Amino acid sequence: MRRRLMKPLLIVMSAPSGAGKTTLCDRLLQDYPEITYSVSCTTRDPRGLEEDGVDYFFLTPAAFAERVAARRFMEHATVHGNRYGTLREPVEEAMAEGQSVLMDIDVEGASQVRAFVEALPAGHLIRAGFVDIFVRPPSLAALRVRLEGRGEDSEEAMDVRMENAAGEMARADEFGHQIVNDHLETAYRELIEVIEAAGRS
Repeated sequence: MRRRLMKPLLIVMSAPSGAGKTTLCDRLLQDYPEITYSVSCTTRDPRGLEEDGVDYFFLTPAAFAERVAARRFMEHATVHGNRYGTLREPVEEAMAEGQSVLMDIDVEGASQVRAFVEALPAGHLIRAGFVDIFVRPPSLAALRVRLEGRGEDSEEAMDVRMENAAGEMARADEFGHQIVNDHLETAYRELIEVIEAAGRS
């Protein structure tokens, strides 16, 4: 069912791997035509059919560093030797045109975005439309069962995932909203309630 929000939002969503965040994000994009995924910058080379400005903004290491120095990133990190980050300008431009922006990022990235937003003037478009949501599994044990059901990880890799998940869940209270994804339809209804309330406020 197609819906509309009353005002543009910056929706930041984080979750441990396997909590169902990607499925929830995909449903949002399907039901709300004005919500668009945030496009990140990266210093890594394009893969396959990836397009600049669609999948990522591909930058040289020097160009990325210049933007960091100019404080143009809302968040940035280095992963496996490559740098990734979200620029402020595309988010502002999209929201100024009435679009909402969805950021699917890890807990540390969300923390950086939150600090960035809190430093903006009170009436700023991004600050006025900011909503951060942590999607959590019903328990770590339930999460492990889900991940084991995928059959993708060795026992050692699974232990690392679970350790990371525990660390992320320990920071869930940093978020303005938490949704427990025990049943997908219930979790999605809760997600809609959160963003529609934010869109009215």
